[in-house]
Amino acid sequence: MNGDFQNTSGESGRWVAQSGENGSAAIASVVPFSESVNPWDVVLCTSGTVISCENAVVVVTILHSPSLRAPMFVLIGSLAVADLLAGVGLIANFAFAYLLRSEAAKLLTVGLVVASFSASICSLMAITIDRYLSLYYALTYNSERTVTFTYVMLVVLWGVCSCLGFLPVLGWNCLKDESTCSVIKPLTKNNVAVLSVSFLLMFAMMLQLYIQICKIVMRHAHQIALQHHFLATSHYVTTRKGVSTLAIILGTFAACWMPFTVYCLIADYTYPSIYTYATLLPATYNSIINPVIYAFRNQEIQKALWLICCGCIPPNILLRARSPSDV
Repeated sequence: MNGDFQNTSGESGRWVAQSGENGSAAIASVVPFSESVNPWDVVLCTSGTVISCENAVVVVTILHSPSLRAPMFVLIGSLAVADLLAGVGLIANFAFAYLLRSEAAKLLTVGLVVASFSASICSLMAITIDRYLSLYYALTYNSERTVTFTYVMLVVLWGVCSCLGFLPVLGWNCLKDESTCSVIKPLTKNNVAVLSVSFLLMFAMMLQLYIQICKIVMRHAHQIALQHHFLATSHYVTTRKGVSTLAIILGTFAACWMPFTVYCLIADYTYPSIYTYATLLPATYNSIINPVIYAFRNQEIQKALWLICCGCIPPNILLRARSPSDV
């Protein structure tokens, strides 16, 4: 994952990419550790630490609270576990890159990062499907069939993502032929292309589902307004909040992952590593934002978190009613 940057000039402070592992190892042997560390790797490691801590809070909260066992919370837990593993993978990648230099360690850490980020994106897709089903089949959503469907989704999701993570370890890598390398060594160009195209297809599916969710939310808000004789302005404000929430969710996801996805499709290992870092870093930020959007905004998780932290629930959270904009 690291681009093998080394500082070759103490006076100019310029960072240049070294070609080949022998050159990097030779420089690392004569340059002090503090001077040979790539600052981009430090930023990624810091991002991984924040991701791990933040999502660990979500995982502990869901595991600690028996009330959070509905399919929605199971999927949010899956997302938090995936992001937690992604953060651990970024930290391990930094540690192995500078403390334990070996091909096996590199393959394992890259495989962990690929599997965890793939599981994170797939969990977001599963949450989108769950939200759509909960609105479209509102009367039959809370049934055993929904629970079974959720767990089947999770088994398939984690099974596929685990296989993707094992591919580099099982030989799908470019360690023996550098010409097949992608922007993320040691992944091959074909491997990264498949992952990128899969992401674009899932994004298109999420976009379509959120458009349908938006229509359902607008219809529900209109029905509630008629039943309670709300003013038209109140109905407009509620609907606008729902649409804005959906736009933020989808827009954040696209802003974080789209630059890296497009770059992976058009670039290869000959491109400067700084471009890889500059597009990969925002993608990691999505795992920092996910708990805020999907977990900490949820009223039930807020209640559980308050109970764990201080043993009480503030009245404003306890009495707050759910609105159509809370999607």
